[in-house]
Amino acid sequence: MARPTLKDVADRVGVSAKTVSNVVNGTGWVTAELRERVQAALVEVGYRPNSAARQLRSGRTGMLAVALPDLSQPYFAELAAELVREAQARSITVLVNQTDGRADIERRISEGIGSPAVDGLIMSPLALGARDLEGRRDTTPLVLLGEHIGESVLPHVTVDNSAAARAATEHLLSLGCRRIVAIGAQSEGPNETSVLRLSGYREALTAAGLEVDESLILPVDGYHRADGAHAARTLLEAGTDFDAVFAFNDLLALGALHVLVTSGIRVPDDVAVIGFDDIEEARYSTPALSSVSPDTTALVRTALDLLAPDPAGSDAAPAPSARGMHTIGFTVVDRASTRGPAE
Repeated sequence: MARPTLKDVADRVGVSAKTVSNVVNGTGWVTAELRERVQAALVEVGYRPNSAARQLRSGRTGMLAVALPDLSQPYFAELAAELVREAQARSITVLVNQTDGRADIERRISEGIGSPAVDGLIMSPLALGARDLEGRRDTTPLVLLGEHIGESVLPHVTVDNSAAARAATEHLLSLGCRRIVAIGAQSEGPNETSVLRLSGYREALTAAGLEVDESLILPVDGYHRADGAHAARTLLEAGTDFDAVFAFNDLLALGALHVLVTSGIRVPDDVAVIGFDDIEEARYSTPALSSVSPDTTALVRTALDLLAPDPAGSDAAPAPSARGMHTIGFTVVDRASTRGPAE
């Protein structure tokens, strides 16, 4: 049986083969209604693009790789899902990898070792620094996400962690809180996020004319719920006086929130709590968790634009003008854990 062609699809819909090609390759302009009809016809006739022929013609695979530290963390899982959705809208296939924040895995992926050919790589590195990645031998275009790993000529899309942490702390200060705990300090391992968010916390307190009480800065081994819970228990067992918690990610905040509520602490009446990342789970905790919400949509679209500015998939290599930092926005989302359910 002959393999279905673009003309077969075009004949079924009553359009030109060029129009079908535009839908398949994400090129040109096609109305939403016509795109849906063509996509339905592609399924009906069983059309499959000849990826080998396409790669020979264009020199491209139509695939990107994404490397994230830990897909069990909701933030990274949600980020991966957003990347896949946006890439699919551009007719790009995404291969997702987990690095566990290990230097050997990050290095292997950045060098393309053991991976299929792709048109570009989006990576959120924890263990490798700018020099490590700039010195890679693989020529696949690379865009970095998340961690600020020092000055680099590589394109890097990130939120201003220091400014965002300052905004979260200022939100608590605006509520009248003065004994604000910071949960998330790290002195070892991949701690750039910790350093920047702690800096923003300190800046907010200093600007408000408050001294930074080092006893209110809680170190953690990791950024999971259990680490936040442990930090909160430590505070309560020590009898520490505090009226707010700023946790450096939502999982830490949720762990701390659980311990506070189950210990009879009223949130936010006795202690206000805010996290960072605005994961979906934050909306459904009790009380609902306030959080710093990075503009993830802007992050994803910027990263993909840098790798594949042309929807047809040509010229994937980021232009020299695209290199360096690309900072996305953020908002402070005020929910019940800081404002109370009645407001």
